[in-house]
Amino acid sequence: YWWAAVALGGGRVSFTVPTGNFGDIYAGFIAKRMGLDIDRLVVATNQNDILRRAVHEGRYEVGTVHPSISPSMDIQVSSNFERLLFDAMERDGEAVAGLMASLKQSGGFTIPDAARDYIRTHFDADSASEDQTSEQIARTFAATGELVCPHTAVGLDVAEAQLDIDVPMITLATAHPAKFPDAVEAATGVRPPLPKHMADLYDRSERVTEVENDLSAIQKVIREKRAS
Repeated sequence: YWWAAVALGGGRVSFTVPTGNFGDIYAGFIAKRMGLDIDRLVVATNQNDILRRAVHEGRYEVGTVHPSISPSMDIQVSSNFERLLFDAMERDGEAVAGLMASLKQSGGFTIPDAARDYIRTHFDADSASEDQTSEQIARTFAATGELVCPHTAVGLDVAEAQLDIDVPMITLATAHPAKFPDAVEAATGVRPPLPKHMADLYDRSERVTEVENDLSAIQKVIREKRAS
């Protein structure tokens, strides 16, 4: 976050972050609290949009997971969101534990008004559909010649709807497009190649260690590997 902001001159910036587990965008929130001049932190997610619903509706509720071409977002419980709740609820661990207990027992909870207002002060959120994601991959390639992975495309699509003429918007990229070759090829007609340093990956010898399904056996192998 700091590097990107400084690269643009060190002035006020906003970030759109494709995320499912909330860890990467929470890092941006920490950077903001450390003093980085961030205007907005925008959560970008796919059709599994529990984070968008939490930010906009104040309801954190588990739904059905819908498989997508951006599978790292195909989750319904964002483990790092609990960290933001802790900050939003004035670092009241017992109150946060109560909400998480409700999540476990009933599949959801309503974020208290004060905490929701705190979250909305720092975050916005939106989602991109499967079609929008594929179209963004194609559009980005046509405009720039750059192949992007589906998760990055989700971020770009959401960012386009969040632009502010006065504040630069930075979108964080996630994976190399070659990690999702079928989705990228379907959108662009181009199959993304592996990075040069991995070009011979599928020709390399595999190294496999078979370990008994036993904790002590696993620990023994780890100790041996560390010592070698």
